[in-house]
Amino acid sequence: MRRLARLAVALVVALPLVTATASAGPSHRRTAIALSDVLPAVADATPAPGENFRIGADTVITASGAALTVAGRLAEVLRPVTGFDLPVTGTGEQAIALVLEPGHPDEGYRLDIGAERVELAATGPAGLFAGVQTLRQLLPVEGPRWVLPGGQINDFPRYAYRGAMLDLARHFHEPAEVRAYIDQISHFKINYLHLHLSDDQGWRIQIDSWPRLTEVGGAPGTGVSGAGGGFLTKDEYRELVRYAADRFVTIVPEIDMPGHVNAAQVAYPELTCDGIAPRPRTDMRVGYSSLCADSDVTYRFAEDVIRELAEMTPGPYLHIGGDEAMSTPHGAYLTFQRRMLPLVRRHGKIPFGWHEIAQSPAAAANGAVIQFWGRERNSPAVAASGAKVVLSPANRTYLDMEYDPLTPGGLDWAGAIEVRDSYDWDPAGLLTDVPAERVLGVEAPLWSETLRDLADLEFLAFPRVVAIAELGWSPRETHDWESFRERLGAYGPRWSRAGVRFYRSPQIRWS
Repeated sequence: MRRLARLAVALVVALPLVTATASAGPSHRRTAIALSDVLPAVADATPAPGENFRIGADTVITASGAALTVAGRLAEVLRPVTGFDLPVTGTGEQAIALVLEPGHPDEGYRLDIGAERVELAATGPAGLFAGVQTLRQLLPVEGPRWVLPGGQINDFPRYAYRGAMLDLARHFHEPAEVRAYIDQISHFKINYLHLHLSDDQGWRIQIDSWPRLTEVGGAPGTGVSGAGGGFLTKDEYRELVRYAADRFVTIVPEIDMPGHVNAAQVAYPELTCDGIAPRPRTDMRVGYSSLCADSDVTYRFAEDVIRELAEMTPGPYLHIGGDEAMSTPHGAYLTFQRRMLPLVRRHGKIPFGWHEIAQSPAAAANGAVIQFWGRERNSPAVAASGAKVVLSPANRTYLDMEYDPLTPGGLDWAGAIEVRDSYDWDPAGLLTDVPAERVLGVEAPLWSETLRDLADLEFLAFPRVVAIAELGWSPRETHDWESFRERLGAYGPRWSRAGVRFYRSPQIRWS
């Protein structure tokens, strides 16, 4: 608990002093920070040597209207680090000015840094927030001089959807741990957090109309190896949604069906085809459970869950899983999706599902988003669906895979994934039979079979999730491994100061 409290403060500050740490790779110290030394890479940077802006006792932050909230958050971040008051005002000299103006792309921004003034401009608060993340990285990692390099940055995202996924079902992560993860991923302009809330080993979200789901599926002893009991109350879930939204991260909840439902069936045996409760499962196996496609209770259950989850989820998407339904006959699977996908639409959400749902004509008919998690380079069903696609190829983006056979934690069924493996691919060209314009974005899933605490989560996520963030945000022409590894290595001291247990990949020259 003390570690979580310390992290909550450190993650807000996130402008750390350099600390002496051992490095797995060659150690080096960078000199002055350049405009392009940012993760993810900016679209365009034009330096102005000699126009550096120094934050001092007279510096103010100016904003008005909808920009005030972002300005206040910037002040909260900078005050304890720099030691300056940095009042948020309407006008002022020696100002960091946050300005809302038309003409910028969605989430895009312009950052002008001159000797007397810094101006951060965007069309909406989300663009200002993205620009603030860039501004923070342009400050040095230690004082006493807090100087921003002069010049102009024009920046905007490549893809609208830049996601991370966290599995709460196989091991339950407390709300404080989820908040810590939200803080960290938002630094890299990730704007969606997909929460996997149910599986064979546990049920992690309160559903009032089916209370035994959490009474049984969230009880102590649930989760892989029986080490992951717990669940989110509705109030806790709403608070996570609010906390994420304050950082311009949208929560995407997932209830996995028609497979991965053993925990629900233990709680409610009527959800099985024979009415007999299965035994609780704490192993890692998949593919053995299924809802009954011809049972009315299946759809009463599904609609109740979707309705209650949709009511407390303001974001546009609701994920219905659909993967690894090996115990569901193909015809029954199509029947289930034909009835399931319209339910999501009926309750005001865009259906989202793993790529298996592309087999169903109902996916295209209901405008579903397909999440591709395979390792092959083509997918006829996904191609034929005509749907928008979020790419999560398991051998590139699955953060639960081990880095190599010697690193602790992680699985290996999709292969070892080092940092360069996560970085060296192009979302536009991954699926040869899906046009680039159908790619909505990318997502890095983190399944929790081998996780036990926040430190385990951090070790598997960082730094690979940053590689996926750059693929989602930065223009294709900026993609360069040597540049990325240099910028990533320079970021290491910030994680060290924040207490983040990141993997010191030997591929990176850590500062």
